[in-house]
Amino acid sequence: MDAQLTPLLERIDAREREIGTAAEELRAQIDALAARLRELDEQVGNLAVTRKTLLALPPTAPEPTDPPPVLPAHPAYQQILDAFADAVGPMRARDLCERLDLAVTPKNIESTRHKLKRLVGLGVLAETEPGLFAQRRP
Repeated sequence: MDAQLTPLLERIDAREREIGTAAEELRAQIDALAARLRELDEQVGNLAVTRKTLLALPPTAPEPTDPPPVLPAHPAYQQILDAFADAVGPMRARDLCERLDLAVTPKNIESTRHKLKRLVGLGVLAETEPGLFAQRRP
């Protein structure tokens, strides 16, 4: 072999070893990255299955909340509710007439009883026993 080629061939051999070592290091990094990528892909797959499972579940309806009752437009209904807000216990139509400073006449008592029954029908008041009305408690 030519003496001039020997140093060149040695340099080529050294460079091949350097490149081989660098390539092995890169392959090891690629293997580690590929393993990490597989782990992440598995996690993404698990999340997709979880999402699909959750979406397949029947929807849970929130507890129905009744809208607040709409009171009749007449101001007497608000006066009745104000009287019940201050009341200690249930009242009869006659008691309510006295509390609202209405004349205690059959006409006023019957009109008041009708309004009380309407408020019971709307779910605002409760008739605890026949003719005895009280505010509903939640």
